[in-house]
Amino acid sequence: MKRLDEAFFHRDCLEVAPDLVGKILVRRLSDGTILRERIAETEAYRGTEDLACHASKGRTPRTEMLYRESGVIYVYLCYGMHYLMNVITGEKEQPQGVLFRAGVEHDGPAKLTKYLQVDKQFNGESFLHCEELWVEDDGTPCSFHTDVRVGIDYAGEVWKNKPWRYILD
Repeated sequence: MKRLDEAFFHRDCLEVAPDLVGKILVRRLSDGTILRERIAETEAYRGTEDLACHASKGRTPRTEMLYRESGVIYVYLCYGMHYLMNVITGEKEQPQGVLFRAGVEHDGPAKLTKYLQVDKQFNGESFLHCEELWVEDDGTPCSFHTDVRVGIDYAGEVWKNKPWRYILD
């Protein structure tokens, strides 16, 4: 297994999101237990112009992670109860990222973070250096298809209908 490096994440989110499908999220718990989940679904969020991206509302303490370097973990609380996990991609100061929408065994972004025991403590960590959470490539070839992103009706027809969701076949 090969841990994904900076070069992998330092690309546009529309390149990283499909390439993450089929990779393995790895979580090392405090007792040494290792949890692994194959990534089954991702979504790309691309800059201030993308009305579904948190950065479209401006730079705030919440969105500050989107402006960081590629590989940074962005975790936020959704609906006041579910943690969702993203990875920052591309160039620093150009906000974009990829949401981990589902794993093969845990369908849904909140179910995935709950299984991996990911919460706000990982916000600002980096997949490049974190000893408790990272992404691996086990070399398994995977195919995927695209669809529209989910749960973003507020972004308007143009943005909600972008085929920026990538789903393992």
